[in-house]
Amino acid sequence: MKGSFKLGKIAGIGVFIHWTFSLIIVFIIYINYKTGYNALQIAWSVFFILSIFVTVFLHELGHALAAKNYGIKTKDITLLPIGGVARLERIPEKPAEELVVAFAGPLVNIGLAIITGLFISIPENPEILMKELAGGVNADNFFLNFFIVNIVLAVFNLIPAFPMDGGRILRAILAFKLERHVATKIAARIGQLLAMGFIFLGFFSNPFLIFIGIFVIMGAQMETEYTESKFRLKGFTVRDVLMKQYFTIEASDTIKKAVELLLDSQSKTFLITENNEPVGTLNRDQIILALSNDGENTAIHTVMNRNLIYLDVDTHLENIFELVYHNKSNLLLVLENNKLVGTLDTENLLEFLLIKEVKTKNAHVN
Repeated sequence: MKGSFKLGKIAGIGVFIHWTFSLIIVFIIYINYKTGYNALQIAWSVFFILSIFVTVFLHELGHALAAKNYGIKTKDITLLPIGGVARLERIPEKPAEELVVAFAGPLVNIGLAIITGLFISIPENPEILMKELAGGVNADNFFLNFFIVNIVLAVFNLIPAFPMDGGRILRAILAFKLERHVATKIAARIGQLLAMGFIFLGFFSNPFLIFIGIFVIMGAQMETEYTESKFRLKGFTVRDVLMKQYFTIEASDTIKKAVELLLDSQSKTFLITENNEPVGTLNRDQIILALSNDGENTAIHTVMNRNLIYLDVDTHLENIFELVYHNKSNLLLVLENNKLVGTLDTENLLEFLLIKEVKTKNAHVN
């Protein structure tokens, strides 16, 4: 993710933190200072925020390790001001596997809350609780705050709505009896109904609930469209959608040549060759960036994408849908008997889905 800095690796998984995380620290310091807290109180508040993000990291690591148990690798974990994101190579589609992977995150929070609860005295009633929490985070109530945050994170993530873990748990349970795309649609609609409730309550209480509601509605819609698209690809292979006509550019050519092809054709991504062998790809954004930074005489081999992705012509589209989706700006190369026979990109796959959808509607009408 752009704007992220690598902190290191844990269990072979890259851990990143987004630069905007620093804004949270600055904001906490500013709010505490305006409230009149001294330097020690401010330090405790900053330390508590850092502990929350460690908790978020452990939550995402729980997902990653559970996925690893099923042979699914995690590309990286990125910490953001709004939480964490573990980028799995793919989402497990077997209901039992998705159930375990989705629940692993909240289970980490529940475990941390239980462990913390063993070493603190939990207030007997809300009045005592509010009294102990008054005055901000300090040495006396740090672990009580930590206990509460983990309970809140677990409960929030178990809300049965996408993109929270609870939405995936609900989808997995439904998928034991229903097709995955049907289970997704039902889970998404339940989540969106809850989201409407969040938005309604947000107008009368906490405006942050409005933001959560909108976030859930959008996340649910994206998940529904994604699974619907993947379902419609069943029965088709790469052979059905490959592009046999594509433009190539020599790696020794300049960006000027790429610009001419870009303006003279409908293609937005080009195959770069050297001695008639594929060595890279170049898309519109890379062309414009190179033109802006280095000029039209820049050699293409210095700015092209050397990460070539190959597909077999007989691979089922539903099995490579995520691969194509996560390489939106790349041109994928299609092989048959180890010979290049065409290319595939996201735009072509989406056009195939659109045409198939129109044909299906027409068939129902007739």
